[in-house]
Amino acid sequence: MPNTQPTILVIDDQPGIRRLLTEVLAENGYTVANASNGYEGLQKARELKPALILMDMKMPGMDGIETLRELKRLGQGGKVIMMTAYGELDLVNEAKEIGAAAYITKPFDIIELCQLIQTSLNEPSDTLKLQIV
Repeated sequence: MPNTQPTILVIDDQPGIRRLLTEVLAENGYTVANASNGYEGLQKARELKPALILMDMKMPGMDGIETLRELKRLGQGGKVIMMTAYGELDLVNEAKEIGAAAYITKPFDIIELCQLIQTSLNEPSDTLKLQIV
């Protein structure tokens, strides 16, 4: 049976996070790609046109805010959920202003993250306001 679920791109510099999210999302029927930094994430977003991007805010090189800004500038559609281990409200607000659909704080509950992903994919472009502490 062909996979009809949307593609999700995971952009995070931590291999363990990428592996966990890839496994969990694939088990839930999603097509999953991942990137280890913002530059690679931009390239994969252009190629794959994912419906949703899960992206870390703090990465070496091009951080999540810069990557989000570039995704929006290039018109790379799809919703973005920002992930951060830092409770920096100014960065969260900046990400929302640029166009992030939602944000989540690490460490996160994987079941709640899956619910947020499902909600984000089913919601119109309005900003979701959910923070998991």
